This record gives sequence, structure tokens and C-alpha cells, in this order.
Amino acid sequence: MTFTAKLKLNHTRAQKAALDAATLAYRDALNYTSVRAFEMNKCSGAAKIQKEVYAHLREVIGLPSQMACSAPRQVAASYKGLWTKCKDHHTRQHFIQSVKPGYQPRSFRGFERPAKFVSRTLEYQYGKDYSWKKDGRVSVLTLEGRQVMTYAGYSKHLDLIQSGCEVGAAKLYYQKSKKQYFLLVSVEVDLPDPQPQDHTNVVGVDVGQRFHAVVTDTRNRTQFFSGKHTNQIKDGFARIKSSLQRKGTRSATRRLLALSGRERRFIADRNHSLASQILKTYPKAVIGLENLKDIRTRTERRTNPKASKQAKRNRRRRSQWSFAELQTVVAYKASLVGSMAIQVDAQYTSQHCVKCGHTSKANRPAAGLMFMCEVCGYQVHSDLLGARNITLRTLAVRQDWTATGALSVRPDVSSVEAKAERLHRYSELRWSSDTSPRL
Repeated sequence: MTFTAKLKLNHTRAQKAALDAATLAYRDALNYTSVRAFEMNKCSGAAKIQKEVYAHLREVIGLPSQMACSAPRQVAASYKGLWTKCKDHHTRQHFIQSVKPGYQPRSFRGFERPAKFVSRTLEYQYGKDYSWKKDGRVSVLTLEGRQVMTYAGYSKHLDLIQSGCEVGAAKLYYQKSKKQYFLLVSVEVDLPDPQPQDHTNVVGVDVGQRFHAVVTDTRNRTQFFSGKHTNQIKDGFARIKSSLQRKGTRSATRRLLALSGRERRFIADRNHSLASQILKTYPKAVIGLENLKDIRTRTERRTNPKASKQAKRNRRRRSQWSFAELQTVVAYKASLVGSMAIQVDAQYTSQHCVKCGHTSKANRPAAGLMFMCEVCGYQVHSDLLGARNITLRTLAVRQDWTATGALSVRPDVSSVEAKAERLHRYSELRWSSDTSPRL
């Protein structure tokens, strides 16, 4: 498993000046390389870009040879990502056009101008640009040669690094508010292969906007994590940003940048806290998460200029919904504490009755908070129903794992027949309020 260790560099004033010069020069190199790649028909080939700009980066900007190689690779990766986004955008627009006659496709705006690099972030390669010293210090490359300094960080991360675990590339990051440099190091840790007998519980997590997570397990232990407070904070950010955007001054623009960072950190902190609570409450578990790929494509709607404030607020909340980040954090933390996360099909989790098996949109009148089966009359909170369906599907995956010894952490969506077979199997799963499903 790979994670990032954040190390605070204890630099002197002279060392900070050397790091300043290196990061500013590297940023200039990135922007020059980006312009040249844009002129080369938005080229995403690292070797082709490097051949074009290497001499300029070395002779004019003054980068060391390794940095002059890293800059084209970073720019190429950026343009490759833009090309991927462009293809995904066109696929998404064609899909929306096919289900909504008269829909006017939107153009992709990522290639209107060269990609611009603003952050003072410098990429290092282990063994070439940075290395560890035996006395607990780190050596990093600058324009003036190597700078050796001590560092601090999370104690568990420091222990792993000092124990000699495998490390990869790193990023030198400057935090302007603290006038401080940090080294973000990629650390790889070998974890034992998971075994069914080590995971004694099965948990389902239903993510949403009203309740950021509803969690239940095979022992009927349930938790609702409300998103009310988080939504109120985000609405406050939206009001402030709207006011600043109307002003349009330079100071307002600076304030907008600061606010965007605060909001992003707030959401990240909320997701980490929520993931930690889930994993602490349900230890040694197989945690089922919905596979929500392309959910925005399926739910995206055109903005109506005459829409009510409530409709516009709901659309903004839907577009800012950070379900993927929460699921990623849960999966990352789970592997560190002896649990594991898998993905299951999300289809019909809010429409399938876990008591009689009837599936219909009519089971959720007006897509409301309550689920009411039109056949057997079973009633339950719709998000709890989703969590129970996810738990049952996760239980089925765990039973297959126990029987065959093979585990797939993500459902196979390449085969329509295989997916249909899985959904048919899921339709036969039942949840009893008297006796919980067993492992």
C-alpha cells in the first residue's frame, strides 16, 4: 500500500532562500514547457517535449539536469490528464444528448489556453534529487547544490522511513501562510494478504447529501452521520464567494483563492473524521461501498436561469458532493487498521425491498425520505434501506470469497451478462428484523 508522508523541513534562512530560488525557477520551467507543449498541438509525449525544451531549461533557466527532465514529464502528465478529461467530457455530452433530445452539448474548455502552473511545488526523484542521511536528516537538490536539513512529522511515518521502508518520488511544497517548506514523500508499505477469517463483520455504507453516510452491519448496528452542519458551512462559503465574485476586485480575487483552500481543507477534514469514526465503530470488517462511477453523468441537468434558489442550491450541493473522496479515505484507512473496503453494484439499492424482494421506483413515493414497499408494506428510512442492501451484497461477496478464495474488490462492469446475473442474485437476498444475516 502506498501513502504520502508529510515532513516539515527545518531549514535555515539561507536554506530557505535556496529552496525559494529552486521552486521559482522550476515553476518558470513548467510554464515555459507548458506553452511549448500547447504550441505542439497540446502534446502529451514526455520525450518529444523534453527534446524541444531541455536546452532552454538548462541554459536559460538554469535547472540541474534531473529537474530539466522532470519538468517535461510533469507537463506531459498534465496534458495527458487534459486529453483524458476531454474524451470523458465528449462521451458524457453524447450520453446526455442521447437521453435528452434537444440538449446542446457543451464544449470542453480545458484546451482554450496553455495549462498554467501557479503552485511553488517541485518534484523530486528518490536517489537522484533527494536522499536520506544516516543521522536522520534529508538531502534535497537546489540550484546551488544539495541542502541537508532535519525534518519533523507524524511519528508513525517517521518510524517507517527510518526503518528503511521503500520510498518513491517526493514533492517539495511551499505553504505561503506559514512561510514553510514541506516534503511530501510517497511511502510504500507491505501489508499481508487479507484472509476471510480475519474479517469477522460485514458493513454497508450508503453515502448521500442529506446524510453523508448511513452505516449498518449484519448485527443490525446502525449509525446516521448527518450532513446538516457541513452543508450549512458550505452554504456560508458559497454566499461569501458569490459576494466576492460580484465585486471582481484584485483583493476579492485573492480572498476567493484563500476561501477555496479553506473550504477544500474543511471537506477533507470532515471526510477523514467520518472515515475514522466508521472504522472505529466497525473494526475488522469487510466494508461495502457503492460503485458510483458516472453518477454525475446520469444525474446532470442543465441550469435553468429561472430556477428557484432552492433548486440552484440543490444543484450546487450535488455538484460539490465529495462521495468519491470519502470512499477513497475509507478504503485507505481500512487497510491500515485491519479492515478492507470493496465496491458493489449500486443499482436499485434504494428501490429494492429487503423483506419481500420487490423492486420498483414506486417504493419511494416522490423519492422521499421513507421507503414503503407497495407489495408487502415494509417501511424504513430510505438511506438505511440502501445501507442494508449494500450490506447484503457485500455479504454475498464475502461468502464467495470464503468459498473460492478469490476476491474482487470492484464489480466487473465490462460484461452486461455478468452484471445482470449479479443483480438477479442480489434480488433474492433478504434482511430479517428478527434474525440478522449471518456470515
